Amino acid sequence: VLAMARSLAPDRERATIAVGAMILALLIPWVAGQVAVIVVAALVGLFWLKASPPPMLMWDRFNVRVPRWVAVLALLIFAGLLIGLPLLASATKNLGVDLADIFYRAGSLVFGGGHVVLPLLQSQTSELVSHDLFLAGYGAAQAVPGPLFTFAAYLGAETGLGITGAVIALLAIFLPSALLIVGALPFWEKLRHAPKVQRALMGVNAGVVGLLAAALYTPVFTEGIPDAMAMIIAAAAFVALAAWKAPAWAVVIAAGVLGYFVL
Repeated sequence: VLAMARSLAPDRERATIAVGAMILALLIPWVAGQVAVIVVAALVGLFWLKASPPPMLMWDRFNVRVPRWVAVLALLIFAGLLIGLPLLASATKNLGVDLADIFYRAGSLVFGGGHVVLPLLQSQTSELVSHDLFLAGYGAAQAVPGPLFTFAAYLGAETGLGITGAVIALLAIFLPSALLIVGALPFWEKLRHAPKVQRALMGVNAGVVGLLAAALYTPVFTEGIPDAMAMIIAAAAFVALAAWKAPAWAVVIAAGVLGYFVL
């Protein structure tokens, strides 16, 4: 959260957007709240922030070419799955389809860092995965390289479907971003140099910092730090990571050992 705040909310305007986004996300702790935060942050950025498009440099061009019909098809598939999977899950009552719906929706509606997906995944999988297993898997995911979205594989496996559930969850959470990238490529160069888009994205990025702060509070802080001793371990771990630059895997293992003996 601190690292993203330094780069995405470095001035008072964007810091204000970030705090406002955190407040809104905590007051509306549902999927609709996260979507509302992104939309409001984009509108505030559009009408309040100032930005100048980056200069167009020869070596700065993104030269991947995707035919427009392929891009449109990818966007249609994205929208079709977002609308169709909930209907299919409701009709079939199949756990595999339910997992595909849950994780595809999470990958579709979350914007920003991987931690933003935590509240959404927790609320959607609460009946399938216990809080203790959820937090244990989150800690393990923090200790290994790679994006936090790979946490989906662990959650899919813990639902009772094993490797099959892990594969379904992992593919479903990454598929929306892949479809959106293909869909946006033909329009990317024009969009990234449009002043209005630049201002809106600056607002969205600041809003993401607020979403991350809200996710840090709940579920990470409220459920991961239930008493004073847990707070002591968390504070020591933070200093080890931020000040001493200790590797995350070592901090997680050390905190686990301490927790075994004192919690």
